[in-house]
Amino acid sequence: MPEAVIIGSERSEAGLPTGMEVLARGGSALDAVEAAMRCCEDNLADHYVGTGGLPNAQGEVELDASVMLGSNRRFGSVGALRGYPNPISVARAVLEGLPQHCMLVGEGAALFAKENGFRRAELLTNEAKTLWREQLRASGESVEGENTAALDGDALYRRTALDLVRRLAPHEGPWGTINIIALDSSGELCVGVSTSGYPFKYPGRVGDSAVPGAGNWCDLRAGGAACTGRGELSMRGGTARTIVDLLAAGADPAEACRSALAEAATLPDDFRAELRALALTPDGRHGGAAGQQGSTYAVMTEHSPELRMHPRAVL
Repeated sequence: MPEAVIIGSERSEAGLPTGMEVLARGGSALDAVEAAMRCCEDNLADHYVGTGGLPNAQGEVELDASVMLGSNRRFGSVGALRGYPNPISVARAVLEGLPQHCMLVGEGAALFAKENGFRRAELLTNEAKTLWREQLRASGESVEGENTAALDGDALYRRTALDLVRRLAPHEGPWGTINIIALDSSGELCVGVSTSGYPFKYPGRVGDSAVPGAGNWCDLRAGGAACTGRGELSMRGGTARTIVDLLAAGADPAEACRSALAEAATLPDDFRAELRALALTPDGRHGGAAGQQGSTYAVMTEHSPELRMHPRAVL
């Protein structure tokens, strides 16, 4: 039987130990991903996911999340979900409890969450509201929080977002997706993705985190992959699916991620910001890629349970 492994993008450290505990006692990859991601979504210091996520152009927090299983490629996701702090669990409920569908968005996703007894909560914290307001001012910081310096596309995105915020007249009142991939002792593979999406986004915008093949793809014949960063690029490039296809063709995980990012980088995009990727194979090999030096991802394994940071390949 394979050794249980769980990996995650930057800031997944808040949840990976919980996920590893699930795997260590024989729990499923799906259970581990959900448990780990819920910890991240509940981390009030993280303004990229869950409660405390930064809001859209109208000042409303909208969350996207998905889970996908490798053995049967079953997929569940929610997009533009308001009022429910753990979208990863609602996405799992779609996967397990609504087999005729794969994705719910907006009011329908909220209705489904209500029908299934999920807890409602106020998602916009005072700290997130303050950060959101501060970002309305001119800044040299990047829009996509993984970057250390703003790119030209970031600057254009900020200008366009500010125009949108002014037009929509929002009421008074570090960004980036989290990826977690787990392999359990039975050999099942699961990919989970959760985000509050781009701050200042147009209300109802759904990013790659909820879209199969873009921000999430999992196939037990080859591996699982997930993306964080400029979601519109990974949707246009089918980046997560591309990574898994490259794994199937024999590429190692880091090279598969790097090659898929290189392909996405050829797409014209005036709002370009960094895109990152992670991958895990059914035999426990893992890797990641990013657009800048110093980027890392986290790993925990059943027989080496301490959390270790690994470098990503650089595009």
